[in-house]
Amino acid sequence: MPRAARRKVVGTVELPLVVGVDGSESSLVALDWAVDAAARQGMPLQLVYASLWERYEDAALSADPGRPSEQVMAENIVGTAAERAQRRNPEVKVSAEVVPEEAVDALLRAGHNASALVTGSRGRGELKGLLLGSVGLAVAARAHCPVIVVRGDRAGVEGTHERIVLGAGEPASAGEAVRFAFREAEARGGVLDVVRSWRCPAHEGADEPRLAEDPVHLHEERASAQLDALLYDAVADHPGVRVRRSTVEGPARKVLLNRSAAADLVVVGARRRTGHSGLQLGRVAHTLLHHAQCPVAIVPQPV
Repeated sequence: MPRAARRKVVGTVELPLVVGVDGSESSLVALDWAVDAAARQGMPLQLVYASLWERYEDAALSADPGRPSEQVMAENIVGTAAERAQRRNPEVKVSAEVVPEEAVDALLRAGHNASALVTGSRGRGELKGLLLGSVGLAVAARAHCPVIVVRGDRAGVEGTHERIVLGAGEPASAGEAVRFAFREAEARGGVLDVVRSWRCPAHEGADEPRLAEDPVHLHEERASAQLDALLYDAVADHPGVRVRRSTVEGPARKVLLNRSAAADLVVVGARRRTGHSGLQLGRVAHTLLHHAQCPVAIVPQPV
């Protein structure tokens, strides 16, 4: 299938990849990652800087007349970010805007018309000891589109492993994540490592003789069958993607965290909570967002 046919569009409008910028080192790393991703997927890049300068401008200037205008600072940040993006890849179409909102609100709003949102792991002014900044976590938990939090070591961020890891969860939350991971693997030309974890409870088998006889084999067999069913359509739609399947005994969060050390991206799905806004981010997603050694993509499953 031609690349243009795979791009996320609404009508005839192609949705951009949106990246939050704030001048911090973390956001610059996220910006570089987003430029490369936009180039691979052949989509435009939109830079968003959120600032409530209008609310605080008069008070700040009154307290310190020599202080640079917050509006000027905001425009300098997005202007510098746009120049950096164009230098990194002149072929990527870049737009930028300063939004007078809180960062989370601005990015969530932008996400309604985005192919995906990209954020850094920490924002400007946040403590270096934080594992994940408040903005990244809130956006990952509430966005309506995929969210990529750019974190991890240099090899993972720069994509040198040529390997994407997909945590194959339950069908109710994993379908869109599977499609996202296959598109990424196809664009990158690397290996897609699909992992399904399973557990063997200490006490079971009373209602099923096979479990009592050989519980380990049966759980592994079930995990393998679930994995095959989950990947069936995606494998047919993306025959050129090299897929490596594995079933592993153990907690999914630990299995995926270990594999993130040799990956360029870890992809997991998330489901919406009935009767509530936002997503259900479980222990797996939280662990990866705080500790993974490569960028993490949280992909919501539509209701």
